[in-house]
Amino acid sequence: MAQVFHVLATPGPLNWQIAAQFATLSATGGQDEPPVGEADRAQLEELAHAAQTHVVAETGLTATFAAPVRAMRRQEWATLHIDALRPVLETFAERLGKIFSPDVMRNLFEQSDLTSARLEELGIDPSTVGTPSPEQLAGLAPMLGPLLLGMQAGSMIGYLARHALGRYDLPLPTSDEPSLCFVVPNLDAFETDWSLDRADLRFYVAIHEVVHAATRSVAWVRERLVNLATEYVAAYELDPTVLDARLADSPLSDLDPDDPASLQRLAAHPQELLSALRTDRQRALLEQARVFHAVLEGYADVVLERVGRRLITEFDRIHEAMARHRIERGEAERFVEGLLGLAAARDDFERGGAFAKGVIERAGLEGLNRLWESPEMEPTPNELVAPGLWLARIDL
Repeated sequence: MAQVFHVLATPGPLNWQIAAQFATLSATGGQDEPPVGEADRAQLEELAHAAQTHVVAETGLTATFAAPVRAMRRQEWATLHIDALRPVLETFAERLGKIFSPDVMRNLFEQSDLTSARLEELGIDPSTVGTPSPEQLAGLAPMLGPLLLGMQAGSMIGYLARHALGRYDLPLPTSDEPSLCFVVPNLDAFETDWSLDRADLRFYVAIHEVVHAATRSVAWVRERLVNLATEYVAAYELDPTVLDARLADSPLSDLDPDDPASLQRLAAHPQELLSALRTDRQRALLEQARVFHAVLEGYADVVLERVGRRLITEFDRIHEAMARHRIERGEAERFVEGLLGLAAARDDFERGGAFAKGVIERAGLEGLNRLWESPEMEPTPNELVAPGLWLARIDL
């Protein structure tokens, strides 16, 4: 019991101890993962170093040479990202804590139908447990909020760990220094599913990771990604009328304080809450994020193609498989995109690629590489679809 209360009493808006446990559980399914073999580790390090040499020759971003190479299991990927995403997720948790004040929580619980009759329907004898008042339930919010957010954050990151091939499958707003990560069991499964040559696939992923690590090595780029996500989650607001409608048929209507499963159902459906909290300010931020992510992905695709097409025999097959892997997201992955303002469709990636190619046609790769000189080089939405406007603005 002392351990239970220690976990529940963890300070802060999000229970990171619970988040870490759920991340591991979700990533591994509760099963022990075999260690990464030395042969896999050696091959991936060799391919990563080769990719670094070729990417630096194209981009001039020499800081990517400093990125460490890590061949890892799913659990290790989850642990890494629990820390790397902490600033953004903590801002989100703090914002929810302010939105769902005790008065708001009391009103919500007044609508949750926890009467004696409802308890009897659930098989609970009201005379043995009593009917909790909205005030009593609202008093649990400071404890339950961080717990539920920890469960959701951990489950979300653990889910991503089961599908990620490296660090940069998604433009996650990670705050740590860039690194080259390869999730070996996921690479092996992807190789089998698509019947791909192992060395070709791993070299492709190595180039992809190195290009993204190179752009993340530019301090303002990394800060921009974190700031966009932080501003987005800080802009959630409560519209009581929308929330009431959204929650009418949601798991909250079945909330039972004596049934842990009901709390888990609430944590498993965060979209019900988030959809009622989105604002016009977030829509504007989302457009900025889509443009920036499109530029990053378009640039990476162009460099990847310039390097990979001449060095990888199965480049086209792998490229198509990776495009489908990037677009065909599961429900949890779509949730994390919506939560952090990372939503991007295939046409966003195509716009980014067209922008990069359009700049190269007019000013060469040297012109495109000017993207990383300063924050002022970030294209506007109009410039993304008309590269000539961007070149004119930067005097090329």
